[in-house]
Amino acid sequence: MSTQFDNNNTGVISKNLRKEADTHPDVKGQINVEGVEYWLDGWQRQRNDGTGSFYSLRVKRKDAPAAAPKPAQKPAPSMSDMDSDIPF
Repeated sequence: MSTQFDNNNTGVISKNLRKEADTHPDVKGQINVEGVEYWLDGWQRQRNDGTGSFYSLRVKRKDAPAAAPKPAQKPAPSMSDMDSDIPF
């Protein structure tokens, strides 16, 4: 007999084996909150009073659209682009 596990409001997190820079999360995982799937990132921080450490967390919806590319900026006009009919 197969028992189905309810993944609602559960998650998992583990050490980030692909961390290459200090800005990358120390731990990564995923979490389900009320049926919505999220990516979970965490950074280990030291308390200011020196009494230990904690994790700062960030969540991002798995179904969130990818960030749109930034629109190309127009280059600043050059002197050759200026109108030569300016009367001064």
